[in-house]
Amino acid sequence: MKILEIKDLSFEYTKSSKVLEDVNLEINSKDFLAIIGPNGGGKSTLLKLILGLLKTKTGSIIKHVKNEEIGYVPQNTNLNIDFPITALEVVLMGHITAKKRIFGYAKEDIECAKHSLEQVGMKGFENRKIGDLSGGQRQRVFIARALCSNPRVILLDEPTASIDVKGQNEIYELLKQLNKNICIVVVSHDISVLLNYAKKVAHVNKNLVYHSLENIKNDIDTTEEHLCEVELLSALGQKKDCCEYTLHKAMKC
Repeated sequence: MKILEIKDLSFEYTKSSKVLEDVNLEINSKDFLAIIGPNGGGKSTLLKLILGLLKTKTGSIIKHVKNEEIGYVPQNTNLNIDFPITALEVVLMGHITAKKRIFGYAKEDIECAKHSLEQVGMKGFENRKIGDLSGGQRQRVFIARALCSNPRVILLDEPTASIDVKGQNEIYELLKQLNKNICIVVVSHDISVLLNYAKKVAHVNKNLVYHSLENIKNDIDTTEEHLCEVELLSALGQKKDCCEYTLHKAMKC
């Protein structure tokens, strides 16, 4: 089932240069999609367009789900860990509406928040201050917050940034489990997500090049203009005389 369709999307902040150009992408309900690419290539802009934080100017984004069915987990680099808020209170923010801000949370909201924490392996941490948790534990809390809206898709922006290797693996294993019922879209520089978790990859560097990891080609066509981490990984173990060329072109992506 389709979750999202992006058609002929272009975007520019100023008229001098386009951030995204002629982007086309289809996201389906069972996808675990990794969005990769260089800094400044347009990954975050694409995410903001999908979320509706930026308005499309050219092309279209067709959503086959309601806005409230799209969960979002931002980077936690700007989090004020000294703010006195508990893990449960953070998750309850996933239930905030104009009505809830006035009247508070219902009993079922609190139970839902506790269940979400249990889903991400954080049962028993409800009353722990967010600043007392490790980076990986905090990220689990943010994922639990996204789960409160019963999403059909969760978008995550660099979910393993500033987390140790053990914590990174735990986050991706959690996302793998959630992917049984929820579409997962991850913006990441982490090559391990390509190796072990993603089913599909979108390389974004102004233009978008789509890869299905189930059908990735075995041979490298050295006449192609595009070459990124996906082709590089597929080239491993092949002829040594193509490795230098492969690495040289991959550095341009």
